[in-house]
Amino acid sequence: MDDEAIRDDRRGGRRLGRRGFLGAVGAAGAAVAGCESSGGGEHGRAARPSKALQRAVDAERAKPGSADWRIRSVGPQGAVEGYTDKVSVVPGEGFGLYVSTTAPGFRVSAYRMGWYGGAQARLIWRSGRLPGRRQNPPVLINATRTVQADWKRTVRVRTEGWPEGAYLLRLDADDGHQRYVPLIVRSEKAAGRTLLMHAVATWQAYNTWGGFSLYQGQDGAYGTRSLAVGFDRPYNGNGAVKFLVYERALVALAERLGIPLAYTTGVDVHRDPGVLHDAAAVISLGHDEYWTPQQRRYVTHARDTGTNVAFLGANTCFRRIRLEHGPGGADRTVVCYKTAYHDDPYLASRRDLVTTDFRQPPAADPESSLTGVFYEGYPTDAPYVVHTPGHWVFAGTGVRRGDSFAHLVGVEYDRVTPGEPTPEPLEIIAHSPLVCNGRHSHADSAYYTVPSGAGVFATGTMRWVEGLMAGTRESGRDHGMDARTGAFVRRTTENLLRAFAAGPCAEHRPKPADNVAAVYPGVSRVRA
Repeated sequence: MDDEAIRDDRRGGRRLGRRGFLGAVGAAGAAVAGCESSGGGEHGRAARPSKALQRAVDAERAKPGSADWRIRSVGPQGAVEGYTDKVSVVPGEGFGLYVSTTAPGFRVSAYRMGWYGGAQARLIWRSGRLPGRRQNPPVLINATRTVQADWKRTVRVRTEGWPEGAYLLRLDADDGHQRYVPLIVRSEKAAGRTLLMHAVATWQAYNTWGGFSLYQGQDGAYGTRSLAVGFDRPYNGNGAVKFLVYERALVALAERLGIPLAYTTGVDVHRDPGVLHDAAAVISLGHDEYWTPQQRRYVTHARDTGTNVAFLGANTCFRRIRLEHGPGGADRTVVCYKTAYHDDPYLASRRDLVTTDFRQPPAADPESSLTGVFYEGYPTDAPYVVHTPGHWVFAGTGVRRGDSFAHLVGVEYDRVTPGEPTPEPLEIIAHSPLVCNGRHSHADSAYYTVPSGAGVFATGTMRWVEGLMAGTRESGRDHGMDARTGAFVRRTTENLLRAFAAGPCAEHRPKPADNVAAVYPGVSRVRA
């Protein structure tokens, strides 16, 4: 389901229902240099990536890109589509690729996404021509209305020489039609690096391939939705909509900055939290709604041992899920009963693993204790309004209090909600009035720190990553955001990434000045 469609299952959330800037940031669409640390970046607990690793990062960034990575023709449904038997691999590991096509043959091209001088991708590998075949129709598991492709493996691909990163495999059928298959070549360790955590469970939750997702059944109704969805099927649309809309722009920006990066997925953090050990920062991208309790616990522990955390979307860590076995192996099925949690077989024995919203019984644990903000509503479209212009994340933007950026708040939003568990000290740096379903409220960007020194930042809007390319030819579904907004979001994000890459943020950036009581006077605060 497209995020712009009204959701029928938001039972847990509240359905509320230029001054010097352009001169400071330069021409529209141009890359903006980030500011340097004002307090240095040297501190004992910050692990540093090796010089060899940094040389490898720089060498990869300097390689020429491949501007032809984009799809030119999706074609009719079923023209060509595929999926992998692993959401991620480590470099050198193999994976199975399952492809169905109406064409007599096809080729596979593996593109690593990044900056590459603006091309945003580099061709890493290309197959020879492979014979095409039309695979079996979808199989439906009635008990949970789970769709599986039940296809035979087409080819096994090895990844020797593939650098860590986010990849799009492009399937090119003989008849000219194309689809993407996303794959993460993950990092086993991220010590001293900024870890990008791709939201594959959320990609799958919205995937309607075969007629079912966690939001709707084949008839389009919420009541006939899947209670569990599997990775053993292609993604709908062009095959990588969620990655392209909510993640690609941040990958491009982070790679352009040249900071040491590592790559993983939420599923991999759930399996093995070791990748978080000594990471400088972990970045949750633009739409990261579905988390296991284990993933949340591990990210919280990383924060409490000095890893900075950024939430660059809204509605993050909202759904509690389980990962179960699927045809492709372990953790291939995303279980989420949502409002039907009373039917979840774990209700009787493992109430902490019942798959409803984190804030809901039987094991209520609102996401705000980690994110600092609380998901409130959908849909909205509103300007982003600066509240604390002197905050370090806004350095170099030239903004003043009350400056606004049209359409940057939407389509879902979060706000600081003192009546829910809220960390201290927490500083609200943007406070954006909005109307949602006829009711007035606000979206908030917020920043807090913890005793380990880690900083935590949340944008409070789902459009932040989309905003990185606003006003450029790459903007796509930009919701009317202009070049001025794009330049503001880029500069602010650069400031954040550079600071977080330097280690525990409280050790080299000003600590937050708690202003929650001033922004929301008279509301009793619940401490996280």
